[in-house]
Order: sequence, then structure tokens, then C-alpha cells
Amino acid sequence: MTFSIVARDPETGDLGGAVQSKFLSVGGLVLHGRAGAGMVATQAWANVSYGPRGLALLEAGATAPQALEVLLGADDQPGVRQAAILDAAGRVAAHTGGECPDWAGHRTGDGFSCQGNILVSSATVEAMAAAMRERAGLELPERLVAALEAGQAAGGDARGQQSAALLVVREGGGYGGRSDRHVDLRVDDHPTPIAELGRLLALHRRYFRRPSDGELVELTGPLAAEVAGHLARRGAGPTGDAAALWAALEGWAGLENLEERLVRPGWIDPTTLGVLREG
Repeated sequence: MTFSIVARDPETGDLGGAVQSKFLSVGGLVLHGRAGAGMVATQAWANVSYGPRGLALLEAGATAPQALEVLLGADDQPGVRQAAILDAAGRVAAHTGGECPDWAGHRTGDGFSCQGNILVSSATVEAMAAAMRERAGLELPERLVAALEAGQAAGGDARGQQSAALLVVREGGGYGGRSDRHVDLRVDDHPTPIAELGRLLALHRRYFRRPSDGELVELTGPLAAEVAGHLARRGAGPTGDAAALWAALEGWAGLENLEERLVRPGWIDPTTLGVLREG
């Protein structure tokens, strides 16, 4: 009893999904993803085995339509299932069983699928699909949240709101580069979960987004002196030379959960500098 979206970013190859429902902790059931394989959304009277089984099929070389066909063929109640599968190449396949509660249906597009059941009307998935096409300039996480916002504004779940989730996978895109969990956020119980999800995404970007080389500014001259002063006021340790300054900056950033932003010794990004300048 949910509306969701799965999508692929054609520029980065990132795969992602987002969901909202009048259901506690919906993200733990609906969204399943693996970098290099694909994304699965399973909902309505959800068969949660579609997630791991679907990803295994994709990883073994099945296309999204092939994987969905296998899952439905092995299910003794396909009429109550709703599912969407996206493979790593951007192919999509979706199914809305004839016994899913009204309004139920899906809309697919180039590299994405929007689906929902117990919706106010078809306008929800149509608005989500339109948002995906119109917000092509956004990065995938922001684009997925924008699609949820559009779906909610068009009516959303007929029962209301409770939980939402966002999952984006990228090879080596997780914390420390050691997992594919690039963005993994859940709002399990909230009166306005999509708005809260957007707030959490903004915080995630602040803390964990790794800056590009073009964003970095070298810690020399007046800027190095300024940073050393901010660190000294925060009790971060000696900053007498470049090595000591970097060590002090690393120590402070670790305490502030900004360590993912320190990508090149001797250089700083505007977000980290802005946090140093605060207060």
C-alpha cells in the first residue's frame, strides 16, 4: 500500500529507488538494490523475497523483464503483487496484479518506473513520471525525492503518510568507499515523511558528500592562517606547519563527522570551511 520509484542515472550509472507509504518503516520492505545489478521495488501484498531473488537473477545476467517473469512465474499469488525491476543497463519491467487495491498501476519511462496502489488516483504515478522527466538536471537522490514530492502533491496514498525511504547504490560509493550504499536514508514514522526525507538528504550531503577536485581550495597563505585560527579556538591542537595544520584539521573533522570531505591533504572544500567559520 505504497507509491515508489526506481531509476537509473544515465550519466553516473547510479541506481536508486524511493518510496512513501502509510505503513511503518516501509523502506525496510520495499527497496532492494545492488550496484552493478539493479533495483527492485516490491509492494502491495509484498513478496519481500522478490528483493534478494530479483537481485540474484540480475547479477547472474538476467534483464529486468526476464527477472520479473521468473519471479511472477514462481509466485502462487501474482495477482496481489506489485513490483518494479530496474537492471544496470536501465531496462525496466513492472507488474501490477489485478487484485491490487485501487487505485493501482504503474508508469514506465526511459530508465525509470513509477508504481503505486491504494492511491487517490492515477495522477500520483503520472506526476512522478513527469517529475523524473522535468528534473533531469538534478542528481539522482534529489531527483527521486522530487518525484515523491510530486506524487504526494498529486494525491499520494489514499490513507495518508507515515514513512519514506531513499536508497541509491554506487560501486564504492558508501562510507569510506567500502560499500555500495551511496545514500541509504529512512524515515520510519513521521507525519510528513517526504519532507523529513528531504531534510535528511540535505544533512547527508553536508556530512558525506565527497567534493570534486574543482571545489577544493589550497590551504596556503591567509586561508591557512584563518583555518589555523579557527582550529586553535576549537582546541584542535598545534598548527605550526602544513603537516600539523592538516593533522589538526583531520582531528577536528573526525569529531564533526566531516571526514569524508577531506579528500586531498593540504586542501579544503567550501562546505568544510563554512562549518569551521560557523559560530
